[in-house]
Amino acid sequence: MIARATHWWQPKTLAARLSLILCAGLLLAHALSFGFLFYERYVYARSMLMTNVEHDVIVAVNTLDRLRPEDRAAILPILHRRTVTYTLGPGEQGVALTDPMAREMVMRIERGLEAKYPFEAHKVGPQQMQVHVRLSDGTPLTIDLTPSVAPIADWLPWVLAVQVVLLLVCAWLAVRIATRPLKQLADAADRLSPTGEGARLPPGGSTEVDKAASAFNAMQDRIAQYVKERVQILAAISHDLQTPITRMRLRAEALDDATTREKMTEDLVQMQHLVREGIAYARSAHGAAEPRQRVDLDAFLDSFTCDYRDSGKSLTLAGNTGLHIETRVHALRRLLANLVDNALKYAGPAVLHADVEADAVLLRVADRGPGIPEAELANVLHPFYRLESSRNRDTGGTGLGLAIAQELAASLGATLVLRNREGGGLEATVRLPTND
Repeated sequence: MIARATHWWQPKTLAARLSLILCAGLLLAHALSFGFLFYERYVYARSMLMTNVEHDVIVAVNTLDRLRPEDRAAILPILHRRTVTYTLGPGEQGVALTDPMAREMVMRIERGLEAKYPFEAHKVGPQQMQVHVRLSDGTPLTIDLTPSVAPIADWLPWVLAVQVVLLLVCAWLAVRIATRPLKQLADAADRLSPTGEGARLPPGGSTEVDKAASAFNAMQDRIAQYVKERVQILAAISHDLQTPITRMRLRAEALDDATTREKMTEDLVQMQHLVREGIAYARSAHGAAEPRQRVDLDAFLDSFTCDYRDSGKSLTLAGNTGLHIETRVHALRRLLANLVDNALKYAGPAVLHADVEADAVLLRVADRGPGIPEAELANVLHPFYRLESSRNRDTGGTGLGLAIAQELAASLGATLVLRNREGGGLEATVRLPTND
């Protein structure tokens, strides 16, 4: 597997990446939409403010000018607005106006009064200005202006926050719905069995998902049929070869030349061993057909070890699990037997370790033999692959022992891993799930 470098901000999963893209895009679009909306609202509110202030001031000045001086003070509270208040008096002296909005507002007021009243304006605060007007009888009138657009409603930010959360939730749900079939396909591919025993993808969903599920199931069936045909060919050839090999051994025994007889017998023995290994490999491919049984794993391992010791072979059991598991007993026995036979044949004494993980049992067959070169650890699990420098001093083996073990491990839903031990030797680890 090739490791690909990712940036710190780049998520590893497809769902996370899609979520990031969609959420970022939605947030940006949301921000732009409300930015333009608020800008348009500001422009409209500013225009309304200018128009209202101009109208209010013109009406107020003309109204006050037509009232009797003693009646003007009583009418002032009625004329006040949020941004405009009126005071009879000279007001304050400030500085010249510099703000464009204030200058535009004053220009509108001056244009509306049509030069009928003496007029001047000053800035008296950060956001405040005063317009000084003299009515027709000479009475000074001060107009305090605080130009500001209408404030945003208190509930509006909460509405925007709810909208953003709703968009993010919808994006997350969309990504989950879109990527769930991919996860199901990946899980089914991990459980794919060459014998066709793997999980099948259920039909249904969108047209694309249903088509992908049907294609995957059809592919699994074709692989199973392909493997079945070739295993049958291997089993048939291996089986049919046993009879002529037996006849040839009998004829070799009848030879008068002892040297020739021994060489031919040795060759025939090797051929017969290869044929038997071929049959065993063909049988291992159908290990998944065996029904599962519940077994006391410690009792099983103890019985397995005792069988080897009773036959005079050096196999030691270390550790216990205290578990009862459901497994294919015969396939497990053949798997362990292949690994133990391999260790005893090439290394002498062997140890079978039993350990428990959170959801699996680890069965490790360890020896102190010559080991396997690191570059060849994966290759020796392939059928008929033999090392150039064989561990077997005599024949080098058939190249099927570990391949058979690999097939049996797959039929059990287990994984087989080989590694070289520190200080020399090989360790074959079978990780057998307990939560199937």
